[in-house]
Amino acid sequence: MKENKTIIWGIWIFTAIVYALVIILHELPGAESAPAFVEYLSPFNATINGTCFVLLIISLFAVKSGKIELHKKLNTAAIVLSVVFLLSYVTNHYFSGDTSYGGEYKAVFYFILISHIILAGVSLPFILLAYYRGYIGAIQKHKKLVRFTYPVWGYVTFTGVLVYLFLAPYY
Repeated sequence: MKENKTIIWGIWIFTAIVYALVIILHELPGAESAPAFVEYLSPFNATINGTCFVLLIISLFAVKSGKIELHKKLNTAAIVLSVVFLLSYVTNHYFSGDTSYGGEYKAVFYFILISHIILAGVSLPFILLAYYRGYIGAIQKHKKLVRFTYPVWGYVTFTGVLVYLFLAPYY
């Protein structure tokens, strides 16, 4: 099936909006008070990341086993959870700001954190493009992208959990 240029542009525009949101988020003054639910957002976000990681692993086994419909459903669930994560992340950081790491493994933590942030940002449009291409049946283009985006998305979801575990004592 032929790609819809409007959707491709939409993916790039969505990516730009997400980038702008994250940048603006760090420039906004923090909220004076936070609703009670905000204290649960960090563990919720870690749970979403961990769930996405597991979904991606199962999705790989599904596609390797020829279970294409299951593969599609698992990836759709991972995409939906990633959108929920993004909304929760923005809400959490608006109300809570950044949390500083106070542990003794700073070099390890910052390596994981920085690589997580960079790869999350860089991979976003390519994950969406890979998903879209798989959805419309452009399998060869999908496979080309997934060869690189799948391991990066897996790394980002896994390290999201690690970042939470490193920071959990400091929330």
